[in-house]
Amino acid sequence: MVIRVGFFIVVFTLTGFAQVSGPTANQIIGQIEQNVGVPWSVPTVDTFKAGDSTAVVTGIAVTMMATLDVLQRAVDDGDNLIITHEPTFYNHTDATKQLEDSKDPVYEVKQAFIKEHNLIIWRFHDHWHARKPDGIHEGMVHALGWANYQDKENPFVFHLQTTTLKDLALSLKQKLGVHAMRVIGDSSATFSTVALSEGFPGFDANRESFQLKGVDVLIIGEAHEWETIEYAADAVSENNKKGLIVLGHIPSEQEGMRECAHWLKTFIKDVPVEFIPAKEPFWVPE
Repeated sequence: MVIRVGFFIVVFTLTGFAQVSGPTANQIIGQIEQNVGVPWSVPTVDTFKAGDSTAVVTGIAVTMMATLDVLQRAVDDGDNLIITHEPTFYNHTDATKQLEDSKDPVYEVKQAFIKEHNLIIWRFHDHWHARKPDGIHEGMVHALGWANYQDKENPFVFHLQTTTLKDLALSLKQKLGVHAMRVIGDSSATFSTVALSEGFPGFDANRESFQLKGVDVLIIGEAHEWETIEYAADAVSENNKKGLIVLGHIPSEQEGMRECAHWLKTFIKDVPVEFIPAKEPFWVPE
């Protein structure tokens, strides 16, 4: 006898045991490749990082970063496929040999949890950024409510209503839930044109954005302090009317993965999809 329960088919056999059938992780990722809207290119970091890709998926958790805390919450919700934007094992390619050779205790505990709960982890970075528009950027624009302020030629530039650097920072903090934001520049300086550069694009990209004609403030995720941070500090010391707001990597891209979860729900109908936000790891002493 076959009965549909929620998203799954439950098959009652002659032995009395129930078998659950549904799409495998490979099949889910195949749907993503078909719907992402850009050619699937290799090499790419958008690959499986842990688990059995042939296993049946019981639930999908979409997240900015597959931290142990996120994995624990996914297990509590019955999800076994984790789609993460950023690495799981602390480097861009998720290379684990050095961690394994050194028997790193943090890595071993995380791997043990993944194996214990039969989790499958897949990264969705390169092709989500490659979408037109960029999936991360689109989600951030929606979260900030800046769609109507977007420059017609450069989607990463916005012409806002005139405000102060302090008020902009406070607005970003409230809208994105940032705990440990950092700001360089005169808090009372007024401006209207900003550039938004999520994540960690690197110094060269940040410098070019900082110097775009008409841009007063650059908003970034994170940067090396001897590069973009020092550069912005020098610009302010030189009396350039500029500002830099450092959101932190997670807050600067998180809403882009919430957008991803909404997008996945438009074509993945066989299993539940949820967004699990990664917690900003920093706290600020009061």
